[in-house]
Amino acid sequence: MLRRAAGPTATTSGSEGLTIHEAAAQGFERNAEAYERGRPEYPVEAVAILAHRIGICPGSTVVDLAAGTGKFTRRLLPIGARVFAVEPVEAMRRTLALVVPGAAVLAGTAEAIPLPTGFAHAVTVAQAFHWFATPEALAEIHRVLSPGGGLGLVWNRRSIEEPFEGALHRLINEHRGGVPAHMSGEWRRVFESTELFGPVGDGHVPNVQVLDSDGMSDRVLSTSFVANLPDDQRAALLDRVKKLWVEHGEPGVLRYVTDVHWCIKQS
Repeated sequence: MLRRAAGPTATTSGSEGLTIHEAAAQGFERNAEAYERGRPEYPVEAVAILAHRIGICPGSTVVDLAAGTGKFTRRLLPIGARVFAVEPVEAMRRTLALVVPGAAVLAGTAEAIPLPTGFAHAVTVAQAFHWFATPEALAEIHRVLSPGGGLGLVWNRRSIEEPFEGALHRLINEHRGGVPAHMSGEWRRVFESTELFGPVGDGHVPNVQVLDSDGMSDRVLSTSFVANLPDDQRAALLDRVKKLWVEHGEPGVLRYVTDVHWCIKQS
């Protein structure tokens, strides 16, 4: 049964207990629908790797942290796990509650997970850990895990070695500024100085997203810092993306590598 928390709208201040990166708070609030339409799914093979490595099985209690619109949440339910989706952005939670009715939807952040100590067998974070790769967040994830519980991290990463994907990546990143990125690898630093978790394991699975021109626009608009651009700059970027799409023969697919990482609670 769906349980939806009546949490506050995500903000960049701590006044409501939900403090998240400004780019994420504003960008994802504005474009939750584009995120749901435009973001790729996660391969079954990647989910299976993660489930095996961190022990997700029928009856497991899993916290899907920074769940967004539930792109990864919906992959956990067929395993038979009890899934609690924690998400700070209200627009994302609304969409999540509609499209993933089998999950409990809660307002919360990585630094303030609204669940008891030792509650979960596993915590998953898809497409988001780079936003909060801090000792405070890692300690809170450690708190909510039961002894021997696992943390799983997943990202869909564009295959920038491919001509179109590489050109698209460079074009979008002209507007990134200082917004955190998974591909920088900076998120790994928090694990180098902690004894809370064991070594981080790595796996990689190819992934393909089929989409048309409108889907390509949604994919670009689902990026937080693109959503936050002034209207004229955002429109100009979308025009350039459409021209790039045509120049590359309207390829109809985006190629990704799905990166899967895992570690186990140590104390």
